[in-house]
Amino acid sequence: MTEQSNRPTFRLYTVTGDGDHTRWTDIGVAWRTRDGKGFTLSLNALPLNGRIVMREAKPKEEEAAA
Repeated sequence: MTEQSNRPTFRLYTVTGDGDHTRWTDIGVAWRTRDGKGFTLSLNALPLNGRIVMREAKPKEEEAAA
């Protein structure tokens, strides 16, 4: 396994609605555990409804272009 960095490897979102009415709200970040068998989550908010989606984090330059 490669050395773990301080930069989170995943972003966490709460997703509500469907289709054109879908709303994604950034709620935190996640890293793989050192043994690679789990994840450490750091949440800024906890959704009361909807679902949580974990996506690979992109460099800030790629996020700005999206």
